[in-house]
Amino acid sequence: MQGTLKGWIGLRTEDSRKLWMMLPIFYFSGIAESLNYTAFMALFNQRFGVQYLPYIYMVEAAIMPLEGWLLAKLANRLPKAKMMTTLYLIMMGLLFLNGVVLLGFKLGGIDYRYYYPILFLSSNFVVRQLTLLLWSTAFDLCPTQQAKRLMPVFIAATTTGGITAGLLAHQLGKLLGTEAVYALAPILMVFGFVFFRRALMRYLVPLTLKEDKRLNRAQPVSRTDDEEKQPTSGYYAKQMLRNPFLLCAVALMTLMPAVYFMMEYQYFTAAEYKFSNEGDLTSFYGLITAIQFTFCLLLQTVSTRLMNWLGASNILLGITIIFFGGFGLTALFMNQSLGLVMVSGSYAVFYILLYYIAEPCYQLFFKMMPISKRDGYRYFAQGVAASGGILIGSLFSMLYSFGLIQLSPLAWLGVVIAGILVVVAWLGRNLYIRELVKSVQSLHGDLSEIASSFIGGIRSSKALSAILAYLKHPNDYVRELALEIIGKAKDSAFLPHLIQMIGEESSRIRIAVLRAMNLQGATIQDLVQVASFLEDEDPEVRAECVKLISKASHLKSQSHFFIRVKLLDTHPKVVHEGVKALYALESEESYAACDEAIIKMLDTGGEWAVYGCHTVADLKLNTYAAWVVSLLDEERPAVKAAAAHCIGKLQHVESIPMMLGMVSMADQELRKAILQAFVDMGDKALPILLEYSHHPNPFIWNAVVTTLAELLDEGRLHSELVELCAQRLQASTQERTLPAALEKLGLSGLSELAKERCGELHEALIDGAWAVMAKLVDERIIMTLREAIQDENIDLRENALEILAEGLGDRKLAYALLDQLKQQGVTDVMGELQPLVLVQEATTWSDNWLKDISIYALSALERADMKEERKFLTMLDKVIFLKQVSLFADLSVDELGLIAGIATEEVHEDLTYLLRRGESNAAMYLLIEGHVELSNETGVGETSTIGVLGPKQAVGETTALDGSPSSVTAQVIFDEVRVLTLQGESLSRLVRLYPEIGIGMLHASSARVRLLENMLLKMS
Repeated sequence: MQGTLKGWIGLRTEDSRKLWMMLPIFYFSGIAESLNYTAFMALFNQRFGVQYLPYIYMVEAAIMPLEGWLLAKLANRLPKAKMMTTLYLIMMGLLFLNGVVLLGFKLGGIDYRYYYPILFLSSNFVVRQLTLLLWSTAFDLCPTQQAKRLMPVFIAATTTGGITAGLLAHQLGKLLGTEAVYALAPILMVFGFVFFRRALMRYLVPLTLKEDKRLNRAQPVSRTDDEEKQPTSGYYAKQMLRNPFLLCAVALMTLMPAVYFMMEYQYFTAAEYKFSNEGDLTSFYGLITAIQFTFCLLLQTVSTRLMNWLGASNILLGITIIFFGGFGLTALFMNQSLGLVMVSGSYAVFYILLYYIAEPCYQLFFKMMPISKRDGYRYFAQGVAASGGILIGSLFSMLYSFGLIQLSPLAWLGVVIAGILVVVAWLGRNLYIRELVKSVQSLHGDLSEIASSFIGGIRSSKALSAILAYLKHPNDYVRELALEIIGKAKDSAFLPHLIQMIGEESSRIRIAVLRAMNLQGATIQDLVQVASFLEDEDPEVRAECVKLISKASHLKSQSHFFIRVKLLDTHPKVVHEGVKALYALESEESYAACDEAIIKMLDTGGEWAVYGCHTVADLKLNTYAAWVVSLLDEERPAVKAAAAHCIGKLQHVESIPMMLGMVSMADQELRKAILQAFVDMGDKALPILLEYSHHPNPFIWNAVVTTLAELLDEGRLHSELVELCAQRLQASTQERTLPAALEKLGLSGLSELAKERCGELHEALIDGAWAVMAKLVDERIIMTLREAIQDENIDLRENALEILAEGLGDRKLAYALLDQLKQQGVTDVMGELQPLVLVQEATTWSDNWLKDISIYALSALERADMKEERKFLTMLDKVIFLKQVSLFADLSVDELGLIAGIATEEVHEDLTYLLRRGESNAAMYLLIEGHVELSNETGVGETSTIGVLGPKQAVGETTALDGSPSSVTAQVIFDEVRVLTLQGESLSRLVRLYPEIGIGMLHASSARVRLLENMLLKMS
């Protein structure tokens, strides 16, 4: 049943633990909040007087800014987890205190009328802050995507709690009285607190290590210049007054709660008039609460789809129309027998729509603002709206309290205000488009999604029609955004307008035009015009056009005709899209031609082979599996990565051993592709991967364990992987003895290299354990812990290790990982083995680098007394040499091996020019032996020496990446020079994969510039 539920909701394995820990928090808190609200409102209305409700709301509106200020002060003084725990305890304490007072009143047979305003204010504080605390907890503990998956479940738990509270209040109110209903709320909060504290300790405390450290410092932190320059409330007020859209948003956020509070007042007044007995009134409130949250639970099942279809703007417009209709029905039936039914039903619907639907929609208003000021706008607007809404609703409600009007006229006044609300919502919806375009240049990357969320997917809407005007805007970003929004509407009515843009100069705009088109219902003439893009000079445009035409299924034969020709295109991406399009159209008569195209791509190699692999992967063409597997032996890394990706999509599990054998020497791109391939194979890969889970090579073991952590469910993680990881970490790592043995044999260079390799092997083991731990806890927490453990601050490191020592995730694995982390960077002594014996034994170890180092060491010892002629460097010689070059000093042994693999050793005679000023250069030279003079021409045509480079220095690194002309001349002097040559094309790819190389080259270039500056100063 749990698996079915997870599949229906769309939950993942990592969601389950967090879900079951947090569901009780939301459920019990939902019950407590609703019981508290139902009871204190019944007590206040019955014992103090519902006519005073507007006054108490006005007092509350005045108190709210002070409340916010005090909570902000508390948050700045306490670590986040402690702040949240303290706030929960304060709220629970208030309810306990009030419950004791109320029960004391009941048992003592006494009453104090002026206590009930205090009860109202303190209890409503709990209602308000408990809701905010729960949602902030959910978002703090869950990453964004996980929050999207779990939030509907949390809302359902809270809603179910509300239903439970309503039923409890309905029964307890009659049997034991309103005081018992109120006193039950803090008891249920205790149950919620047990889970709340556990969730914070497990998920939030590790995430706030650095923040907690900052808050715990004794000395005050001085304000930075940025903090001093933070905009004030006056700034936000001025900006909002100048912006019609924000004014409209604030008006909507203010009037909507104002209308709600007017309806709430009518509901409480009508109910109090109908039920003179306090127990009956509480029971009625409980019944309405149960009905209210049942409606909320039903609404939540369709709310996400409604939001995607209607968009936030139409949702808000719809809510205002419902408010208008609800007040209209209330006004019509107020003085009739159905009056209480209408006002109660309207109140219940208004409450759910305002707090569960409208509140999330409001947040999209502020997405238009720059991210640095977004929160400032949001909090200022929400503060104004919250106080303003309460005040407006209370002031109008006071007309009845003063006896100036009756409930029915007050309801008609509500109709008028709700009508104004509808107009404001309509204006805000139209003003949004203009604000969207104004924000486009600074926020373009996010705006299309924001626009879709706000506008929705309704076809032929006025808002979408208004966007057509922006298709001719001079700013390309604006046009591109307008096209994205039109494309999300999937409306073929826009096709004629889009066809007119075929002649656009910008290829980005032409691609956006194609993506925005919907050919469903297009005529043959329309298709012919669209097909003109197939001859575009940009292959990206041609490929996009092929994808579009394949969707015109109602013109299958014509689409087939246009696409078939593109199988002969000169660019592999177009051919790739052409083959997929013909398969999508089910053009069986073209399958033979598609096969020929695929064979051509795979056979051509290079970029063609990459797209060939993608084609086979996308279409799941298992007949090509053997061919794709053979591409794993290609020299080009991009082809290998594409082949690995394809093998994963084909679920060709027979190739797993071969790909595992490639892991140790693979670069980052290929290693990532191999791991993803294993994940794509799914459960089919599990038997083979489990066989390799005891592999002695740490890198292969890491790849296997990381993949298994992704594929196994939580039960199998504990039963099959946790014990395995703990045992592997606890096992003695004999590799750490090799550096000490080499050092004793006088091979310090090899010792350093072996020490670094041992560190990398150790890190691979720890990485595998962290991967498993991340699935047992939370990926964000593990990331934060790893950063904290590597932090320079010793206290922060100790705090992080202490969290791990608490048994995070799995106690046994946590302890084994903790033990390894404490040993990190420590090399073991050799033990009883002699250095030479240990080195000989290392020649049989599983790691290729340590094996090669050991073999090289034995060879070096044998020829130590023999004089040899100079010979070319071996792969290991190159790695040892590269490690001594400053550009590559921080790279791993594997990364050095990749560079050594593309480096060729060359000898250049005396006076040879490696670089000439003004001539393009496509290579970088690392000096092994010899010297190179760098020179430049002065302003009078003479040559001046900049400097002389010697062994372990680089030349040509500033121009090798882009092949630009050299700014200096480099000439061999004082006899021949031996160099390692790195070609620019290969070097560029390594820089992309390993930014550390690029940083090293930047440092070298900076040193060269400083050398040139010093030379110019001397010359002047």
